[in-house]
Amino acid sequence: MANFNKVILAGNLTRDPEMRYTPKGTAIARFGMAINRRWKSETGEMREEVTFVDIDAFGRQAEVVCQYLKKGNPFLVEGRLKLDEWEDKNTKQKVSKLRVVLEGFSFLSAGRGDGAAAAAGAPTRTAAAPAAAPAAEASEPDGAPAESDDVPF
Repeated sequence: MANFNKVILAGNLTRDPEMRYTPKGTAIARFGMAINRRWKSETGEMREEVTFVDIDAFGRQAEVVCQYLKKGNPFLVEGRLKLDEWEDKNTKQKVSKLRVVLEGFSFLSAGRGDGAAAAAGAPTRTAAAPAAAPAAEASEPDGAPAESDDVPF
């Protein structure tokens, strides 16, 4: 059976990216995104729901995300779903969390038209930037190498 694991999300950062490094020096950035959905109900009432998603970025992509993005910035993410599972230390119960592992991204304009994003020093892009670091530099904490397009950012 064929498998396909691809996610494309556009939303706003819910917090500043947090940078860490593995013992081997690989950069890891974690940040959250809020994705809003608005629709009109059967009664004509405008409704809204917000989905919160945690994102993990590795290698050079993690460094770029931390350098240019702050809470509230609009951002487009391409990635794959990854299920993290662990045992809670207090309750001894299995816990799981679904995350997105970043594979490509685009900086989005805030849409204000006043050049605020450019004035803040953040580059804007309209196409996905695969910006993957070479496989020797980018790997996930479980030791599996991150995919690489060998395209310098």
